[in-house]
Amino acid sequence: MNRVKTAVLLGLLTVLMILLGNAFGGAQGMTVMLVFSLLMNFVSYWYSDKIVLRMYGAQPIEPGENPQLYNLVVELARAGQIPVPRIYIIDEPAPNAFATGRDPEHGVVAVTTGILQALSRDELRGVIAHELAHIKNRDTLISTIAATLAGVITYIANMAQWMMIFGGRSSDEREEGGGMLGALLMMIVAPLAAMIIQLAISRTREYQADATGAGICGQPLALASALEKIQYYARHRTMPEATPATSALFIINPLRGGGIVSLFSTHPPTEERIARLREMARRKTA
Repeated sequence: MNRVKTAVLLGLLTVLMILLGNAFGGAQGMTVMLVFSLLMNFVSYWYSDKIVLRMYGAQPIEPGENPQLYNLVVELARAGQIPVPRIYIIDEPAPNAFATGRDPEHGVVAVTTGILQALSRDELRGVIAHELAHIKNRDTLISTIAATLAGVITYIANMAQWMMIFGGRSSDEREEGGGMLGALLMMIVAPLAAMIIQLAISRTREYQADATGAGICGQPLALASALEKIQYYARHRTMPEATPATSALFIINPLRGGGIVSLFSTHPPTEERIARLREMARRKTA
């Protein structure tokens, strides 16, 4: 099912890029964006995980460099019956983590240095199990592609904004492409539409990963406690490298925001996630 979602997502984001090209470049712009989108689809499928890891300066570790973390991942990967993923550490004090990779055979788990310091061993087990659940459920490809392409669309729209300010096409070309108003609308709508597509794939998968991860580690309350701690830190400390396009990858949104901003959150309410995990633990002991 996730393969179908991936194909649909790539198709929708490609259409957005083509429409953006039409708004600012007419038929020629559409052609350029079609070629560019096909190239981006190829790069996103094969290299999106490497792009995201590089964005956050993640460094791989070997067993001897952090044996406690390495052994924990190996233990949980065996419990989840998936290949042991590569492990990366991000030098960042804010506690957080994400998983990436196009399939379980190429899975990656990345954690911040802050999460290693802030959580107990059981809480860290819960977080790692959650990330392994994303790999097991094959969420990582679609979420990483969405993050990569949404970021590209937002960047292109920002470039288009400057083109409109300093002048781009002639008046005849602008009329052919839908006029200045159409170009302005696309500049606003394209990043918003890319974010909405991300929202459609992110919220449900977090609930599923919580449930699967709790089953892998056998401690729903430990994962609930970890989410509570990470949420507290996220409200008081942001990750400078984090972007709206990649925020969906993390176990907790690394960007602060409330009010209307929360309507566009790529994650479901943390309180609801914690309540579900506590109910799972209650049923388990009943």
